[in-house]
Amino acid sequence: MRKTQQTVNGKSKGGETMAADREDMQEQNRLGALIKNALRAKSMSMRKLGGIIGMDAASISRIVSGKQRPRLEQLHLFAKHLQIPVRELLAAAGLESKEMKDDISELRDALQGSGICVENMTGRIRQELQKYEAYAQTDEGREMIQGSFLNKLAQLRSRGYYIDQLRDLYDEYESGGLPDAERHIIGSALLYFVLATDIIPDFNFPFGYIDDAIAVRIVLERLESMRRPS
Repeated sequence: MRKTQQTVNGKSKGGETMAADREDMQEQNRLGALIKNALRAKSMSMRKLGGIIGMDAASISRIVSGKQRPRLEQLHLFAKHLQIPVRELLAAAGLESKEMKDDISELRDALQGSGICVENMTGRIRQELQKYEAYAQTDEGREMIQGSFLNKLAQLRSRGYYIDQLRDLYDEYESGGLPDAERHIIGSALLYFVLATDIIPDFNFPFGYIDDAIAVRIVLERLESMRRPS
């Protein structure tokens, strides 16, 4: 009787598929645990969450149990209304690594042949963020964010992971559920984007927003460090 299962390097393709399925299931279980813990902390049912985000409870249940793969926009809704960092949800759903890789590749491609060194820029960007963090604590800084951020984002007319990250940060900033320290840190990235004192001027296309992207990454790393259980 001829075997129908092919082997590659001593491993069956069927075995590799099963292993991949198990890894996928583990990712979905991680995602489900994050969502269930957040629901429990808020004393919220899946039905109530579904009513808030416009999604039926059965679909949420399938995502939590790992029977349905979530879409990116659904993860953003969970993040916003359950106050879970988007990066944690993306990582738990197995999406972050690809998104981050794409983002890094975009930066590297844009910088090729430009003479711009990311490492040299980072220290200066951190200094600027410190100043903007202090400014974000003032009424003037808060008014600047609320009055100018969305307008500038609309003028940009662009998409990409860095733009999505900025939108997510703004949504978190406006949610009203953040500790003051986290809100001020997020405010520093939003002000860096809004104000025209960038290290690379925005009109210097296509490099003008690279420092903004680096600023967002610095802020996300700080938030991740603050939110990591000790």
